[in-house]
Amino acid sequence: MATGHSYPKDLVSFIFERWQDPAFVERLCPSHSDCGFQLPERSVLEQVISTCYQASLMREEERPVMFRLIIRDSHLFPAEEGPPTGMHRLIFSRLRPFNEYELHRLAPAADFYRTLIGITLPPNDGAQIWGLLHSGTRWMHAVYGGRKTSPPLPVCLVVYVTGAGQISVCIGSEIIASLNGGQINCPSLDVFNSQWIAKSLAMVHSETLELHHKARQESGRVWANLDPDFGSYLGQQAVRRIISVIRNSHHGGLLVYLPEEMTAEILKENRYMSIKYQFLEFESRQRFRTLTLKVMNTMAEIHGDPADPDKVVGWQDYVTSKNDSIALLDEAIFDVAHFIAALSAVDGAVVISKRQELLGFGGVISGDLDSVGMVAHALDTEGARTEPVLSEGVGTRHRAAYRLCQRLHEAIAIVISQDESVQIVKWHNGAVTYWDQVPTGVPGF
Repeated sequence: MATGHSYPKDLVSFIFERWQDPAFVERLCPSHSDCGFQLPERSVLEQVISTCYQASLMREEERPVMFRLIIRDSHLFPAEEGPPTGMHRLIFSRLRPFNEYELHRLAPAADFYRTLIGITLPPNDGAQIWGLLHSGTRWMHAVYGGRKTSPPLPVCLVVYVTGAGQISVCIGSEIIASLNGGQINCPSLDVFNSQWIAKSLAMVHSETLELHHKARQESGRVWANLDPDFGSYLGQQAVRRIISVIRNSHHGGLLVYLPEEMTAEILKENRYMSIKYQFLEFESRQRFRTLTLKVMNTMAEIHGDPADPDKVVGWQDYVTSKNDSIALLDEAIFDVAHFIAALSAVDGAVVISKRQELLGFGGVISGDLDSVGMVAHALDTEGARTEPVLSEGVGTRHRAAYRLCQRLHEAIAIVISQDESVQIVKWHNGAVTYWDQVPTGVPGF
């Protein structure tokens, strides 16, 4: 990889182009006129990104240099706050020079997952380091999956350096662009928020909600009303956690979600796949759905108020809940997610029904299924815009997922590569289609 500044300059140009996109700015800061944020001058931002790039090429005792930095004056952070609900500001007795050598020295102390390096941009003096900002680790829950909330990052520039030539630039928590292997990438949209996934799982969520309503009637007490989308949010967070655990293991994996009506067929000899390690049909196989229902019932029960029988509770009430029962159930859900992720370490697919029923692992997709020469790469969340891509450039897991989804149109496959990239595969609009779920450059994103 070249050590010049061409990559950083290209990245800066891309950032300025994105900042000219009204749709992006509106999503980032709806009240843009009152937002108070402006990009630094191009030359200043080039200095910051170039210095981060040079620091990324250095090594710390044979380990890659990793750090996060935030460009915001220290006095704008309250002195009395700290994790897990705030930011802990620690100011150096004097400003430190902002260069690759200082970043290299500070990186081990500024743990990537807990601390940011604070940067100020005084007029005419260039960037300087004012101290450290301890954020804690809750910021990772939004992408790893989890209910714990983190203090929102202010609308300012945040830079992530995760390895040699790997840089991501954000405004607040919104990734603008990533540089990885000389390639500039714009972050993908979140496929889990798509309408097609919601439609694919609508019957399952409806069934769970019906069981909840039955429990509500049988309780004989006043329960709060649940947001109809609450169960789907819960399932989404669990899947995020499964994916993130597999990604962080660096061994890759394949998750296959099949329609509920195929459960009996797929566990017998069939033309689609063989599952080496199958689970018997006991309640334990359905533990995720059982826990989801318990969370829904508990949330409605603890928030029930006879004086307000129409009260509605939802995801935000869940993530801010201090209730011990909710905390235990939340922990149980993510223990299941970690268990499922661990099963992917065995060669083959982890097979799950769309009711989140764990059918088995070590699933081998039949080689007799027709190969797929061309697939569609989705360029937006709903797959309305696509580009044709030859399938020959991907690995065995991807090609197996393509074959299965070409034959089983209701199946959803999630392919996690050893390089941590994630594809979601589905038969969509008459073709095998894949979405890149995770932008490159930032671990866990």
